[in-house]
Amino acid sequence: MTDITIQNFEQDLINESMRQPVLLDIWAPWCGPCRTLGPLLEKLEVAYAGRFKLAKLNSDDQPEIAGQLSQAFGVRSIPFCVLFDRGQPVDGFVGALPEAQIRAFLDRHVPSADEMQAEEELEEAQALAAEGDADAALDRLQQAVAIDPGNDAARCDYVKLLLERGQVAQARQAWEPVAGKAPLDARIAALGHWLDASEKAATARGADELAAAIAANKRDFDARFELAQTHFAAGRFTAAMDELLEIIMRDKAWNGELARKAYVAILELMTKPAPKAAAAAEAKGTLEVTGKSAAPAPADPVVDQYRRKLSMALF
Repeated sequence: MTDITIQNFEQDLINESMRQPVLLDIWAPWCGPCRTLGPLLEKLEVAYAGRFKLAKLNSDDQPEIAGQLSQAFGVRSIPFCVLFDRGQPVDGFVGALPEAQIRAFLDRHVPSADEMQAEEELEEAQALAAEGDADAALDRLQQAVAIDPGNDAARCDYVKLLLERGQVAQARQAWEPVAGKAPLDARIAALGHWLDASEKAATARGADELAAAIAANKRDFDARFELAQTHFAAGRFTAAMDELLEIIMRDKAWNGELARKAYVAILELMTKPAPKAAAAAEAKGTLEVTGKSAAPAPADPVVDQYRRKLSMALF
């Protein structure tokens, strides 16, 4: 349990809610129902074993924060609880509710035990991958997907690592359950393009044969795309984009803009996600009580360079 003040609001409430849901209990020392609700919430925080974090805010000591939240939710009484998730207030309740009703409220918003375990496996896998232990990372990711099939982040990391290791058939099997999300999820779509390239590379012509075909006809886009696919499959991303850019510059609409789509997919795969703290700063919305913002993720000069190349080719 954490006491929230104007000084730690951003770090211990907004940023912390990017890691796990945070239930903020707004109370006052003179409020009888608050004294009933407080111990019950502390008991539930223990019972839920890390599925949410409890924070408390004394409305007498922190009227600015309490006032903003009260105005946002149209509430004028305490105790008043607000659940924060991913940097935003998402729901709340008023009064000293019975334990069963509070549990029902929490269960609508906090991750299940399986979801929590899968998220822990994902974080451990990411740490192992950063240390270079790909085998252990792959095992962790496989467990995460098995525990929580709906964890798309774990599934995407799993597919990506399988492709990096050349395990294309397993990657296809792991990707198929989320294939329908590709039109709405850039990372899932990008992995689909990588899968396609990896499968087609197995029967592609040799590099010398493809180079000869391109030298004989600069507009042999089939040969150039085939060469790009072999680079893409092997993880030679910039070499693949160089070939795709040659197609885009000569014929942007070739084959349903397939070259552009593959190029964008590679950029997506190369782009590192923003740190959670930076994402929290972007998500704060109207609750700007500190006036601070987290630094954005450091730019990748290679990604930026190839984004500019694509922009110039398209316009």
